[in-house]
Amino acid sequence: MFLSDFRKDFFDVIVNQRVALLVASDIDALCACKILQALFHCDHVQYTLIPVSGWQDLETAFLEHKEQFKYFVLINCGANVDLLETLQPEDDSIFFICDTHRPVDVINVYNDSQIKLLIKQDDDLGVPSYDDIFRDDEDDDEEGNEDDSGNESDDGQEPSGKRRKFEGEAVERRIERRRERREWEARRKEILFDYEQYEYHGTSSAIIMFELAWVMSKDSKDMLWWAIVGLTDQWVQDKITNIKYVTDVATLQRHVSRHSHSNEDEENLLSIDCLRISFEFDLRLALYQHWSLYESICNSSYTSSYFKIWSIHGQKKLQEFLADMGLPLKQVKQKFNSMDISIKENLREVIEESSNKFGMKDIRIQTFSVHFGFKNKFLAADIVYAAGALLENTEKEDSKTDNFIKALDCLSRSNLDKLHDGIEKAKKKLIAIQQTVASCICTNLIISQGPFLYCYLMEGSPDVKMFSRPMSLSLLSKCLLKAFICSTKNKRCRLLPLIMAAPLDLEKGTVIVVGIPPESESSDKKNFFGRAFEKAAESTSSRTLHDHFDMSIIELKTEDRSKFLDALITLLS
Repeated sequence: MFLSDFRKDFFDVIVNQRVALLVASDIDALCACKILQALFHCDHVQYTLIPVSGWQDLETAFLEHKEQFKYFVLINCGANVDLLETLQPEDDSIFFICDTHRPVDVINVYNDSQIKLLIKQDDDLGVPSYDDIFRDDEDDDEEGNEDDSGNESDDGQEPSGKRRKFEGEAVERRIERRRERREWEARRKEILFDYEQYEYHGTSSAIIMFELAWVMSKDSKDMLWWAIVGLTDQWVQDKITNIKYVTDVATLQRHVSRHSHSNEDEENLLSIDCLRISFEFDLRLALYQHWSLYESICNSSYTSSYFKIWSIHGQKKLQEFLADMGLPLKQVKQKFNSMDISIKENLREVIEESSNKFGMKDIRIQTFSVHFGFKNKFLAADIVYAAGALLENTEKEDSKTDNFIKALDCLSRSNLDKLHDGIEKAKKKLIAIQQTVASCICTNLIISQGPFLYCYLMEGSPDVKMFSRPMSLSLLSKCLLKAFICSTKNKRCRLLPLIMAAPLDLEKGTVIVVGIPPESESSDKKNFFGRAFEKAAESTSSRTLHDHFDMSIIELKTEDRSKFLDALITLLS
């Protein structure tokens, strides 16, 4: 059931309880978790934090903790399946779910006792009405009673004419009821199919948690910054539409103005550990303030796709762009921090002007930056890339939980060394993405399969281990689709979605598969691959594991790949 007053129906309920906090492995969830942890610390709420990376993790965590806890808070997991069916809890377990995954399962929506949804009602949820999908079975009981009434009269004699007439009417009524029920069930199936066929994302969970803190008058600048990073994660991962992003930016901008004018801010401006948040129009260039401008342009999806960096012609075009800006190569190729101050002062305006000449009209993006103390400045996207690189780090054999804790720690301004480590790892990841994109395009690895494009990363490819992680593979898929659209002459391919697969576990013989919607200006970011994957696996008995909270990411046995793809082609044609 949807909660209308999060403070009264959620926080006031758990404030004196012990709580299990189950958090999904994505940056928005981490940010929401940081805000909730801060609120818990304010009110001394006892909680246990449990990272969960998929449905199996969630079930295991619940089984381990169901004896000790009555209240469970789920962040970015649990809304899009029938949770009670999945976890089989006792009747006294209560689940508070703050999840961006849509659509929300209808059983969760209409369960009043155990499921409490911390989800904004002003999101366009489109939940079917109760009467359209649930039906009381009293009618069926009546039918059964009529059937049991028997054809004989009480004294065993033949039924009279009056009795026969009554029975004839009863039979007609039963037939009519059954026909109505069949029609209702067919309509219900259709309504549920329309509601459930596309997967998409709603308001960032970090924003939901920040607004709860604000309503409770306990919001701080740190919490506001985490809300900003949570929203920016949705933008970097391309989960929400541009309109939704700009609308939520405007909401957060009002909070930034409010905090900037508070008394506390005037006192702290001169302190060495102050935190200042600014709204700004900045460049769509990844990590450029922590890199060289040249490397950032070459490894940002927006610019590298536009210039077609992987081709000789693209390199030449990039040189023309740099010449047009009038920036010396020596300046462009050295660390941003070491560039001449005179160049840095109006760098954004110079880049924007040349970008417009070269047709890159969207080089500017509305975003926020933060100053920690006097010298540490970060854009919100910098934090997203850094935390993502730590969360899915494959360099060392650390456990998923270790990576989760490191990513969570890097969000605190007291852990700048971890944040800088994340930024260095993020640069390596962005370089790996661009090199893989170039390799896939130059060796024609992207194949049109009719209703979709398909690309398989071969075992032994450089950095293939990095792309066995869901967020990294999704980011690569989106960059690859953007680059392919810029490089293909086939106009039809520009409207197609992409399925990408990469080796996952050689010993088990599995691959990870991700499906992403078409790359178009009008895209509503709705993804139909989740349901399509389920149906294709079912129809071919392919051995798949649908363990990710995003239904469009699955694991598949390598030898079932071809029959699974054939079924998808048939299904989507």
